[in-house]
Amino acid sequence: MSDAELKRDGKLASVAVIGGGLAGISAACALSDAGFRVTLFERRAFLGGRASSYEHPGTGEVVDNCQHVLLGCCTNLRGLYKRLGVEDKVHWYKRITFIEPGGRSGAIEASGLPAPFHSAISFATFKLLSLRDKLGIARALLALVSGVPEDSSEDFLGWLRRKGQTQAAIDRFWAPVLISSLNEELDKSSVKYAAMVFRDAFLKSAEAGAMGLPTVPLSELYGVASEYLRARGGQVLLRSAVEAMECDENGVKLRSNDRDYAFDYVISAVPFHHLGRILPKGKQADELQQVVNHLRTVPITGVHLWFDREITPLEHAALLDRNIQWMFQKSKIIVREAEAKDAGSYLELVVSSSKTLLEMSRGEIIDLAVKELAEFFPAVRDAKLVKATVIKEVHATFAPAPLSDEYRLRPASPWPRLFLSGDWTATGWPSTMEGAVRAGYLTAEVLSSAAGSAKRFVVPDLKAQGFMRLFRP
Repeated sequence: MSDAELKRDGKLASVAVIGGGLAGISAACALSDAGFRVTLFERRAFLGGRASSYEHPGTGEVVDNCQHVLLGCCTNLRGLYKRLGVEDKVHWYKRITFIEPGGRSGAIEASGLPAPFHSAISFATFKLLSLRDKLGIARALLALVSGVPEDSSEDFLGWLRRKGQTQAAIDRFWAPVLISSLNEELDKSSVKYAAMVFRDAFLKSAEAGAMGLPTVPLSELYGVASEYLRARGGQVLLRSAVEAMECDENGVKLRSNDRDYAFDYVISAVPFHHLGRILPKGKQADELQQVVNHLRTVPITGVHLWFDREITPLEHAALLDRNIQWMFQKSKIIVREAEAKDAGSYLELVVSSSKTLLEMSRGEIIDLAVKELAEFFPAVRDAKLVKATVIKEVHATFAPAPLSDEYRLRPASPWPRLFLSGDWTATGWPSTMEGAVRAGYLTAEVLSSAAGSAKRFVVPDLKAQGFMRLFRP
């Protein structure tokens, strides 16, 4: 896109991006690279949105609002990391350990076999499932090899039962992966998105299923976007909530912190339940809000525990058959923690779709988490809990319910100079970091086309490997 095509009245076209989450960051950075003058508004004091960190006042520790995990198939998220120069801040794992109460464990990892059989050896020797469980799982996975089913009113639990899955297979294989990936129970999850997780992440190639964990706090990972935008002539306005918006065929006017701004274009990258607060007042805004009101949010709860000693050598593990679902030992994952001496052990426990915890107090949740953790790691019983906190992300993701796609809006809006973005928009992905970045890039493409020169930002999916190349994407 040339400067001439972007100029209006002799100046480069200006874009306001409202919301400094991953959708807003990715749209802002892409458009800055394409030559737009971008101003990013964020109501909080840091970037990252729901993928952020801060110094917790009760503990004095820097904590992530929730542990965020990426997979090798997240091509756009990985592309954003490369764009920002932080791809070396992610550590990749090829092995996932599952533990049952009592401490018995099993692991799934890739081998040299061609896809979709690259994990077959570890799956065949997986101790926590019976032969009957495994045969049923294998039949269901083979049904997904040829493609992802179309969305329908059927939920994924019904699909699994229709495929003859045992209860153990559901509880110890399908649920641990999908509830953490989709942040929803299987009986409330779309067959399309549940199938997509397994096919795209675990069947297409070994690379697609690798698990990446940030080695720095999330706000440090995404905060570099501020310097990135400023280096390209943009602005980042923190603690700057947008209070009002007016749109016409010539541009957009915004009000923030009692100051008025004018732009050629604007992107709203706020959560769907806040959309009505941002859009210009009137019938069109009301109609859009009525559509997205059909979407629902689902919570995630993170339990942060600091012990006086190491309780396990594992850096992460899936925990079966209890409320807590995943353990991440941040004192081994976060670089600064790993370099500290005599730091004890800092763990974050994650409960996805944590509806049952919302009414529980901080103390009740901590007691429950420590009690359950001791069932997996007996060393907890002799360790001293130095400090602890609980972070509830009440509106963590939107629910990937069957047929929910019909309520996800596209980037173009009824106002020609206003565009919509966010993981809840029509990305073709569930509510994930990858979905948010795809949303930002998709919106940037639509806006750049409206400005006079189409530009491609979305990174293509990973190509299938092995025998999976014989089947359609």
